[in-house]
Amino acid sequence: MLNNDVLRSIRYSLNLSDSALLEMLQSVEPQLDLATLRSYLASTEDDSFAPMDDELMVGFLDSLIVKHRGPSPQPAPATELPLTNNTILKKLRVAFTLHETDLLDILSSVNFEVTKPELSALFRKAGHSNYRACGDQLLRQFLKGLTLRLRPDAN
Repeated sequence: MLNNDVLRSIRYSLNLSDSALLEMLQSVEPQLDLATLRSYLASTEDDSFAPMDDELMVGFLDSLIVKHRGPSPQPAPATELPLTNNTILKKLRVAFTLHETDLLDILSSVNFEVTKPELSALFRKAGHSNYRACGDQLLRQFLKGLTLRLRPDAN
């Protein structure tokens, strides 16, 4: 899934203004301006569209964690790049303090059923024998369910 799609979805879920989103992204990339932000938010068919790189998305997700949970007393472990859907899901889980039952509820709220073993496989290390890659459809449905949870008025 494109980082731009994740950014747009989280922005909508949290009802963030351009200025609030820009402030969060500038904590990662201080020289970022409003025009660049709008190019990240543009659709892929738009001439002004610019793909968002993995480093900026990781920084944005980390700033989201700090915003919702506060700073960590320990430095965060380095995120492996390239960024995967599994990592995005893990960081969103931490940012919104979601437990396994919350994740299952979010996915079932959009009629996307996942079993507990399938869900736990998404959070394993990549080399583990039970590791499962998070597909675009699962991440997209999770973001849709998260939006319904955070903005029930957005149906």
